Amino acid sequence: MFRDSQLWKSIFRHPAPTDRQGRVRVMVGTFLLHLHPTSIKQHALRPSFTWCMGGITFLLFLVETVTGVLLMFYYRPTIEWAYHDMLDLRDVVSFGIVREIHRWGAHAMVITVMLHMYRVFLTGSYKPPREFNWCLGVLLLVLTLLLSFTGYLLPWDQLSVWAVTVGANLAGDARFLLLGARSVGEETLNRFYVLHCIGLPLAALGLMGVHFWRVRKDGISGPL
Repeated sequence: MFRDSQLWKSIFRHPAPTDRQGRVRVMVGTFLLHLHPTSIKQHALRPSFTWCMGGITFLLFLVETVTGVLLMFYYRPTIEWAYHDMLDLRDVVSFGIVREIHRWGAHAMVITVMLHMYRVFLTGSYKPPREFNWCLGVLLLVLTLLLSFTGYLLPWDQLSVWAVTVGANLAGDARFLLLGARSVGEETLNRFYVLHCIGLPLAALGLMGVHFWRVRKDGISGPL
């Protein structure tokens, strides 16, 4: 049988587990599986307890990533073309479906992140030993809001320009660092474009990796 061959044994070094000790050996000895716990509490599998908000948020992040990459093929972050490209993405390219999915997905992601943190607060999952993961969640919430804020300027219409102007004025001394100039202009558009498409997504992806790893290691806290 193929399972008795040396190739199979070199990949799966332990037989199928029949008890807890066997499961521990398999999880520890396998690169992909060692990230997961050997057992999961029953309440952690109930959607009524977790609300599945963490998984839904990650799914929306993937949707935003895919649609964002597609939008980058058509969008040019310059004062001359930004608004016209936005109109083409809304009315011409794929009947505006990609842009609308990206826009509404961003709104939904902000909502699901907040609901996820609300659930974590209600169930006391922020308490020791999970306080570090709670701090990571707060940082991910901030990054989600920053992604929405930086993406708001990219259509380059009157609403987005003046909204970012008001938001930058609230930043106080960090206003010049945020805008890259004394007022909202092409420097700001380029800065927001790079942050929105590269900087913030990479930072969020790294934090999510650590966040998921801690969830798997610490487990999901039980009902209060």
